[in-house]
Amino acid sequence: MILVLIDHDRGVIDPLSLRALTAARKLGHDIEAVVIGSDGTGLAAIAGEYGAKVLHVGAHSAITDYTPMASGRALKDLVGKLQPAAVLAAGSPRGNEQLAHLAAFLDIPMAAECSEITLGTPHHVLRARWAGNLIESANVHSDLLVATVVSFSVEPESVQGAAASVAQFEPDLQPADTVVKILSRDSGETKGGVTLSDAKVIVSGGRGVGGPDGFGNLEELAGLLGGTVGCSRVVTSSGWRPHAEQVGQTGTKVAPDLYIAAGISGAMQHIAGMKNSKTIVVINTDPEAPILRYADYAIIGDLHQVLPALTSAIRQAKG
Repeated sequence: MILVLIDHDRGVIDPLSLRALTAARKLGHDIEAVVIGSDGTGLAAIAGEYGAKVLHVGAHSAITDYTPMASGRALKDLVGKLQPAAVLAAGSPRGNEQLAHLAAFLDIPMAAECSEITLGTPHHVLRARWAGNLIESANVHSDLLVATVVSFSVEPESVQGAAASVAQFEPDLQPADTVVKILSRDSGETKGGVTLSDAKVIVSGGRGVGGPDGFGNLEELAGLLGGTVGCSRVVTSSGWRPHAEQVGQTGTKVAPDLYIAAGISGAMQHIAGMKNSKTIVVINTDPEAPILRYADYAIIGDLHQVLPALTSAIRQAKG
């Protein structure tokens, strides 16, 4: 049996967890899922739809929001009871953090960002390293494999399964397990009201935009296309846009239908966050910019002229 951690935000599932369930199912074992926090109980239907027979719910009065060490402790308790062959999660920052705590409690290795997994003695994994520039082939010498699945490496596939049965358990938490916890939140939404992870269209700006006022053209185009605005790390570091809009290895990894990169040179940490986009359009004055290697379409020109022209043409096309 393989145990899959379903990550959720106050009862709202992280879509990457559906990819983790799909990846686990492809390994040919029965699948069970686990959520941490009682507000994850409502995910039994979608867990079953993607192949999980049972949804284990780790509920405790001290777990009221995201508490990564408490999650690790709860997973440790459940692993001791179920003795699965592997524990998998999505390779998101939260998925990696929670499974890292589990591995630390068990004093075993953890394999993060896996694109392929073969269970055996030892287990074998292919891992994305250096922002995906290097694929590592590694053996994992542990009876239990603890691993995360690299984002967007597997398409989510429903099996139309019945709702998973719910089995609640109370982890034996220690006081230190809840020292790290969420104290306050912002909305996590961009100005368009759509999160980067949900957006089908992202219009992203970099240093070439010139400053915070330069993002008006990007916002107008994104609104016209029903999308949202993203940005590079240098933009958030300069205080031009909020961190919630940052695309990249240290921001949000995205895979929209359309990604428009305006004035972004293409630092590898940014490429790691958007290279899985279905269609990439690059607008840049530099014909040698590294990001052009990933472009499906390139426009060599001044974004302050190109974006208004694109916006005007789209308005005319829409009538």
